[in-house]
Amino acid sequence: MAEQQLPPQHQERQPGREGAMQPKPEYIREGYRGSDKLRGRAAIITGGDSGIGRAVAVHFAREGADVLIAYLEEDDDASETRALVEQEGVRCEQFRGDLGDPANADAVVEQAVSAFGRLDIVVNNAAEQHAVQKLEDITPEHWEQVFRTNIHAYFYLTRAAAPKLGPGASIINTTSVNAYKGNDHLIAYASTKGAIVAFTRSVALTMVGRGVRVNGVAPGPVWTPLIPATFPAEAVESFGSQVPMQRPGQPAEIAPCYVFLASEDASYMTGQVLHPNGGSVVNG
Repeated sequence: MAEQQLPPQHQERQPGREGAMQPKPEYIREGYRGSDKLRGRAAIITGGDSGIGRAVAVHFAREGADVLIAYLEEDDDASETRALVEQEGVRCEQFRGDLGDPANADAVVEQAVSAFGRLDIVVNNAAEQHAVQKLEDITPEHWEQVFRTNIHAYFYLTRAAAPKLGPGASIINTTSVNAYKGNDHLIAYASTKGAIVAFTRSVALTMVGRGVRVNGVAPGPVWTPLIPATFPAEAVESFGSQVPMQRPGQPAEIAPCYVFLASEDASYMTGQVLHPNGGSVVNG
């Protein structure tokens, strides 16, 4: 990927809108060729309207999977993602709602199984984050909301999906480099991402007897709608420059990790986390 200067920009509402970003994130490389790695499978992707979720949806579609994208309220972004998925010749469903509500988590699983007749892949990816200057800036409401979105929803969806998943199925959870390095301005977010690592390892142990693999992906800085919706315009301009590659990643550079983990290529991996992070060294 060529280096690209990000113009200053800011969005007022989380989780942000991809349609308002400049430049637009790259969701798949022009030269990416599918090879039927996921042909005949069905997937749920949360936060599937934009960013990493959109990229994963399009990559899964190009590999032959039917896809349900779940999202909070970003209808325009979701409709665009659905069109991109359907262009690949597979089926796409949309689910609009807050998966921090366990009733919605149950409903999205039922919709996927009803539409596709099966469920093989669950990608827990939706997230929110809010920057603070000091610990005391975090209100109880802020703390609880970030946990509701970033880890409670993962649990609710995984619990709802588990009875539908058979041998060869895969659960993939999006964590973050911040789970390993910490972040003084994203304390609640980094805390949830650490919880996701432990959740991934623990659920992997309980699902291994069913033949279901559970893994995670821990991206570094990636150009997604969360970034202009989190940081002031001047901070966006230098976003990603702190990593050895000195640039943010594109969603298209992250999504192949999910393809790998969802496919038979990763048949001997469970409880593991992949680290597409621009060269940052992490421990754990």
